[in-house]
Amino acid sequence: MTMEQPQVAAAACPPHSIVIVGAGQAGGWAAQTLRKEGYAGPIVLIGDEMYPPHERPPLSKTVLAGLAPADSTWLMPAAAFDALGVDWRRGARARRIDRAARQVLLEDGTALPYGRLILCTGGRARRPDWAPPEPGSQPLYTLRTIDDALALAAVLEHARRLVVVGGGWIGLEVASTARQRGAEVVVVEAQSRLCERTVPPEISEHLLALHQAQGVQVLLASGVAAWEPAPDGSALVQLADGSTLACDAIVLGIGLVPNDDLAREAGLACDGGVLVDGQCRTSDPDILAAGDVAVSLNPWAGRRMRLESWQNAQEQGIAAARAALGLAVDYQPLPWFWSDQYGMNLQIYGMPRQEHRAVQRGEMAEGRFLRLYLEGDVVQAAIGANAGRELRFARRLIEQRIHIDTARLADTDIPLSQL
Repeated sequence: MTMEQPQVAAAACPPHSIVIVGAGQAGGWAAQTLRKEGYAGPIVLIGDEMYPPHERPPLSKTVLAGLAPADSTWLMPAAAFDALGVDWRRGARARRIDRAARQVLLEDGTALPYGRLILCTGGRARRPDWAPPEPGSQPLYTLRTIDDALALAAVLEHARRLVVVGGGWIGLEVASTARQRGAEVVVVEAQSRLCERTVPPEISEHLLALHQAQGVQVLLASGVAAWEPAPDGSALVQLADGSTLACDAIVLGIGLVPNDDLAREAGLACDGGVLVDGQCRTSDPDILAAGDVAVSLNPWAGRRMRLESWQNAQEQGIAAARAALGLAVDYQPLPWFWSDQYGMNLQIYGMPRQEHRAVQRGEMAEGRFLRLYLEGDVVQAAIGANAGRELRFARRLIEQRIHIDTARLADTDIPLSQL
């Protein structure tokens, strides 16, 4: 599917009003940036959650572990948020976009006019066919929202057996947190290795060894056929091979479904999310999109994609706000992702591919390493564990497309800062 070309150019003058649908991290940064850039007009921020703009990564880590309260995820202190002068519609849901009338219609019938509209609608946890279509079927849980994290954290206070369906990042972070809280954990992953979509095989093997060393049972190339709640509140999970797992709770971590329904119904170009260009514009130039719902051509990956990351939610939210004001924007982010598991901080810059040649610094078995992925003599991507300082220099190598002597690159006696 190709993106429709806008029929008219967006107006160069600042819009009379800006409506932001989605009050998560991307929406929060968009609102903050509008004010920072001097926009003094009306801003309406629509969020279907009851919480102010916040970050999601801590939800599967410190909040789930009970080490931090929900308000630790707020993007800014309450006073700073109030100072933005935003018309915040919390607990509200946008029902329809009327592009002809330039209005967003809420479920309660309210019509909100816009000069520019920024869609930061994010996504929702994917649910398999064997699970009920809607949340609330305990002991079946997802982890996407603050309420999800608080509900699951309460369960982990007493749960002794947990089945995590999905061996991607959310599933593994939940497994790590649950295991550290003393629960027995089984991870059921349909693919042949962990995090198969995002990391090379050697990193999947490292993650597998890490979890197994912590006592997690990992079932690869395995699927769930059904589940049954027990009278005592526990559950029985039936696997595709006919075997069963008894547990106190089931956590679904099988990916994200982009919330692009509103955009689709409005006739905007969508393909696994809302299609946007380098200025974050959709096929309607007065409607922009940012964050987990936005699909754009990423030159570092060489393809069109959604970036489900903390970095992208923030930076694309900023870019969309600037573009909405007519400022120069060319958003081409180097993908960056990080995960914390059992005290290991794993970071990924760029998009490592199978055809890349890998150079490693440090030993995986020692828990601190850096793998750099090259095309010819140019570093294209980097993955490191507990190697934050070296990764900062690796990022520079990637962004500056520096031609490098691979023998020197592999020599750990030579700091990356000298390369």
